[in-house]
Amino acid sequence: MQKNINIKNKRAKFDYEILDKYTAGIVLGGTEIKSIRLGKASISQSFCEFNEAGELFVINMQIDEYTYGGHYNHQPKAQRKLLLNKRELKKLQKEVTASGLTIVPLNLFLNERGLAKINVGLAKGKKNYDKRESIKDRDNKRDLSRIKKNFNT
Repeated sequence: MQKNINIKNKRAKFDYEILDKYTAGIVLGGTEIKSIRLGKASISQSFCEFNEAGELFVINMQIDEYTYGGHYNHQPKAQRKLLLNKRELKKLQKEVTASGLTIVPLNLFLNERGLAKINVGLAKGKKNYDKRESIKDRDNKRDLSRIKKNFNT
């Protein structure tokens, strides 16, 4: 079993401009936490939505079935409830409905007590020219570090 679980959504920072970040707990049942502790989860295709009651859910989060679960196993792509303060939920819901922003999971991790937490970000979608700029910046940084490395040796 791995001690330090940190599952990242690499597409989130490329596709979205992150405006605000929150840490939320996740309601998990049965064998889901065991699969997360083994590192068998993915949040690359997931997003967050509010239901009619004002509760926040993460959609399309993939948690693979636990191999030793038997018939008590969970559904791999079920909706999972996120736990935030009521004040934070109201603020997020207001931002999403008013200005058309979206809530995107950034990374899934285990805290020091062994509980699964997820960092979600209030995000605005990037345009294609913004994505090209971020690719260009990343390439420039890579080239600059390569030049520095060759210069120092």
